[in-house]
Amino acid sequence: MREKLRAARKARNLTSRNVAAFLGVSERAYNHWENANRSMSEENWLKLFDYFDREIPLHELMEKTERQKI
Repeated sequence: MREKLRAARKARNLTSRNVAAFLGVSERAYNHWENANRSMSEENWLKLFDYFDREIPLHELMEKTERQKI
């Protein structure tokens, strides 16, 4: 799971549907990314970085887990 991504979303009282709509993808696709079931494109990471007002360093937002390889 991408703890930083989920924490950033919840800290702003956003649903996964809100973030998915911003990215122009389905909520299911976004949930796969947030749960580290699939990797996300660099373009979408950059969009998220801007969406979260650049408050979280991009390298922290993209932090890998043992299950997830970007």
